[in-house]
This record gives sequence, C-alpha cells and structure tokens, in this order.
Amino acid sequence: MSTTTQDQLSADLAMGTVMLKVGDLGKMSDYYQRALGLEVLSEGPTGTGLGRRGLELVHLSDGTGLSLPGRGEAGLFHSALLFDTQSDLAATVLSAAQYDGALFTGSSDHLVSEAFYFNDPEGNGIELYFDRPRDTWTWNGDTVAMDTIHLDPNDYLNTHVNEAAVAGLAQANAAIGHVHLQVGDVDTAEKFYVDTLGFAKTTGFHGQALFVSAGGYHHHMAMNVWNSRGAGPRKDTLGLGEVVITVPHADEVGALADRLKVAGVANHHTGAELRFDDPWANKIRVSVG
Repeated sequence: MSTTTQDQLSADLAMGTVMLKVGDLGKMSDYYQRALGLEVLSEGPTGTGLGRRGLELVHLSDGTGLSLPGRGEAGLFHSALLFDTQSDLAATVLSAAQYDGALFTGSSDHLVSEAFYFNDPEGNGIELYFDRPRDTWTWNGDTVAMDTIHLDPNDYLNTHVNEAAVAGLAQANAAIGHVHLQVGDVDTAEKFYVDTLGFAKTTGFHGQALFVSAGGYHHHMAMNVWNSRGAGPRKDTLGLGEVVITVPHADEVGALADRLKVAGVANHHTGAELRFDDPWANKIRVSVG
C-alpha cells in the first residue's frame, strides 16, 4: 500500500518533547543541564521538564524500579537536538565533552548535516547536529543523498567554537530535529510509519535502516535493526517513554485516527490528541501544537 497526498502527515509536522524514563532523576537532570545547557522549565510529580528559551526538549520521569533495556531490545537509538548555527552546535559539543568525554561516541558528516553523538549517563543515545542549507541537499526523485563520512571533532571545535556561543549556551535556540528508533525489522517499520502513519520515505540502507519525514525534510524519524534485528515488543523499561509528534490542526489528528482504525491499530483519540503504539510497543503521541 502506498500513501496518497491526503494520507500523508502535514508538511508542518514537528517533533515534540523527548520523554524519557530514568532511574536516577537527579543525576540525569544534572547531565542535561550541565552537559547540554538545558534549563529546568518545570518540576513536579510527573518529572522534570528541561529545554531552552522556554521550549521543553526533554522530559525526565521517575522510573525507579525499572531495569535498563538490553542492547538488542527495541526502543530508542537516539534523540537528536538540532541547532541553528555551527557555533551553537560546537559550544554544546564542547560542553558535553567537558562534562564527561567518555560519553562521546562519534561524529559524522551526513551530507545533509553535521552530527556528534553521545550517550547520557543511563545509555540513552543523543545526537547533536546542524543542518546544511536545504538547497545544498541532493535529491534523486524522492530519495535524499545521505552518507556517513568522518568528521574530526577537534577540527570542528577549533573552527566553530567562539566565546559568545560558549557564554550564551543556554540562550541559543535548539529543537528536537528527529528521533531514531531501534526496531525488529525494517519492512514492518515501513508499513507502519509510511503506509499507515503517512510519513514519506526519504532513504533506506539495504534493509537495515529506514528514514522518513514530512514536508521534504531529510528525516523526522528513523528506524534501524543494527542492534535489534528480530526484536519483539518492548518491555516496560527505563529509556524511551514516548515519541511526541505535533501537527498544526485537529483535523489532521482525526485523519490519522481514521488511518489507524482502518489498519487495525488500537488508539486513544481525545480529539486534539492521539495515543497509540508502534509494532514494537514504542508509545507514540500525536497532538496539535
């Protein structure tokens, strides 16, 4: 089955707050504040919300008593913070490296973007990245050219870090650019995220990974089997709590609810918000934002 224009998610779709269940709320909140320059925006019985310039990017909820997920289980591969400028990215990368350099896991030039990878103290993957201008992206029909090319972190920092960006770390804009999941198989992911939800496929890698977006972005979500091929539904563990997606209008939420019903996907629809699980029990929430 392929999507029609009416079945596709809005071009104005955005990724919302990354919801994480954490075992040590204090330690994790400290990391996101001191390593990534996020500020506490809310604290309460449901957890701690952190972000920049009043925009919540990460919400940490207390998962005391839950276990860490196994490496081969479905769930979060990484969540990705997008920065407006290379200097804002470099300042955050420097801050994260100074907090604990052992949590740095790599860096890559992806043609469409420049990306640096870390794990938080409980092993949740984090990508920090900057998008190259859209007019420099190369498309072959509906497929965007992406690659993984070595990007020297020290050269990058030497080129782009400046005092103003370091001093203004917490005041610089950031957003959730995309969320990347570990899943059991790519074909099932494509049937769910493209055919049912209405994302457009932008690229894939030999049955190992799938990248999807709305509105011609390189990807809002991705799914891979690099660690998790054959994984079944998730257990209730620490790590990813929920993937939040926002769309501009309530009728788009209603249209998605109809598509889920036709596909036999159980969901809870309040009118302005829709909650459901993907085939691996990753919880998804689509709301008007």
